[in-house]
Amino acid sequence: MVHHIVCWNFKEELSEEERIAAGNTIKEKLESIQNCVEGVISIQVKINELPSSNKDVALISSFDTLEALNAYQISPEHVEAGNYIRSVVCERACFDYQD
Repeated sequence: MVHHIVCWNFKEELSEEERIAAGNTIKEKLESIQNCVEGVISIQVKINELPSSNKDVALISSFDTLEALNAYQISPEHVEAGNYIRSVVCERACFDYQD
């Protein structure tokens, strides 16, 4: 199984209302991919609710294989989501691992 974790921070210029809307849109776009790409085990998007976090949004996803992760990353749905995400975030951190 391959795990793919990505965290982002919103652009500074976004208002609180824009951050909430952007977080909900990111969640909707990414979680909907679960049913579009073969080999996706789970996709969850979490929006920061605790002051101890230093990232605003986290994607926590699992795939059957590395090939499934690669297929997810080039899928039209992911490319569309990525275009939107890049329009509202300023930082990205990614950690992939296999177990």
